[in-house]
Amino acid sequence: MLVGRTSPYCGGVAERSLTLMVVHAHPDDEAISTGGILARYAAEGITTVLVTCTDGGCGDGPGGVKPGAPGHDPQAVAAMRRAELAASCEALRVTHLETLDYADSGMMGWATNDAPTAFWNTPVAEAADRLAELIRRYRPDVVVTYDENGFYGHPDHIQAHRITMAAVEQTNIPAKVYWTTVPHSAFQELGRVMQEIGVEFPEPGGQEMPQLGLPDEEVTTWVDTRGYGAQKFESLATHASQAESIFFLQLGRERFTELMGVETFVRVRDITDAPTPEDDLFAGLR
Repeated sequence: MLVGRTSPYCGGVAERSLTLMVVHAHPDDEAISTGGILARYAAEGITTVLVTCTDGGCGDGPGGVKPGAPGHDPQAVAAMRRAELAASCEALRVTHLETLDYADSGMMGWATNDAPTAFWNTPVAEAADRLAELIRRYRPDVVVTYDENGFYGHPDHIQAHRITMAAVEQTNIPAKVYWTTVPHSAFQELGRVMQEIGVEFPEPGGQEMPQLGLPDEEVTTWVDTRGYGAQKFESLATHASQAESIFFLQLGRERFTELMGVETFVRVRDITDAPTPEDDLFAGLR
């Protein structure tokens, strides 16, 4: 899809493909909250760029062996997850995959947070410079990443947010920037379905789980990706080594698509003045 548009960030009218860049922390993150938009916009002729910041080495090893347990080899886990990420990108028809390959920092408070090569321990300016290079190369119209808390407090998600916003500020290229979120109503429905199939799911806002996401009225963007549910499910299934923590797979493809078929965001940067709520990340750009 070639478009002509005038943008202060592009130096006038340009004939080029619209571009989406999604910045995630680990292999498999791309599938859960943005697999639908990656598949949908690729199908619509938009160039899609996935940036994965860490190697995923703190994920489960073969047989579900946990980080720090005997037999867990972070380098071998990283290699396995890199192959899974490539398969996920194939399922979603991602145009370009870029990996920054920082070491996975693990969960907040783990000793791995302090490793010299850990993403969490990397100066924001240093990592932001690397991401800014990619933004200058691909010139994305739309950038998607996490909110300030990394959605649920994971250090690598928080760091991905920090470097993305710093790189956007540095380059001043994207016309629109979004943070992933989940409306409270969707969490309630997820909890109901999980209980229905016998999976423990703590009540958001309770002692076991803080309230995540946003009130429905604060969500600016609701993108219907149900037509790409099979691709999203296939993408998630490629991350088979992490199946224990990807409980969505227990829903089956049809129920998964029904439950996860609308991806939601908060728009935090915009030069188009497109009205909200909106149903398209590229509203105002095409």
